[in-house]
Amino acid sequence: MDRMYRYQRRIYDLTRKFYLLGRDGMIDGLRPTPEMSVLEIGCGTARNLILAAKRFADTDFFGIDISEEMLRTAQINIARDMLEDAIEVAYADAASFDPKSLFGVQQFERIFVSYSLSMIPAWRSVLQNALTLLTPNGELHIVDFGDQRGLPGFFARALCGWLRLFHVTPLADLELQLRTLADFHHAELNFTRPFRGYAQYAVLRFSHVAA
Repeated sequence: MDRMYRYQRRIYDLTRKFYLLGRDGMIDGLRPTPEMSVLEIGCGTARNLILAAKRFADTDFFGIDISEEMLRTAQINIARDMLEDAIEVAYADAASFDPKSLFGVQQFERIFVSYSLSMIPAWRSVLQNALTLLTPNGELHIVDFGDQRGLPGFFARALCGWLRLFHVTPLADLELQLRTLADFHHAELNFTRPFRGYAQYAVLRFSHVAA
């Protein structure tokens, strides 16, 4: 990851703004109340965390990433916007980390993942771990690449070929995996495919967390 992002991190947000669709809508949908704890998995340059912190005051935001290069840029960006009191980021493996030791926080009211799952081979483990870190009425928000089912075939083939250059694989069975987890935890799942299937957007809400 560090090898890939060593130089990309400097232009990452500028180049991704045109095709990582649905991120801002997902952030709006978080709707945390003051004093809630919100975690982003795969926070990258902290673009999403900064936008969320500006939109939702008095909320504690945290981010993890496995690329130290991206985290270096994240810390610069957070300091530039003078949000050090609102956002804390750390190096961690999303499939297995202890938020208590990293941030002094046991669980989160909101966890969100923006176009990161499709880069993680062990993405199912990431989802399962995220559920253990949610509070009893917590929510998991996910936006990522979809199957482009409503778009021309040549576009889908070209997009998937291009994404492979960046080790990105759209998750064909994300909905199935989330429905299985929602059923197990007696949770509510809202799953949509916006932009004619270009993206897939999920919100998993808990009334309680199964033991």
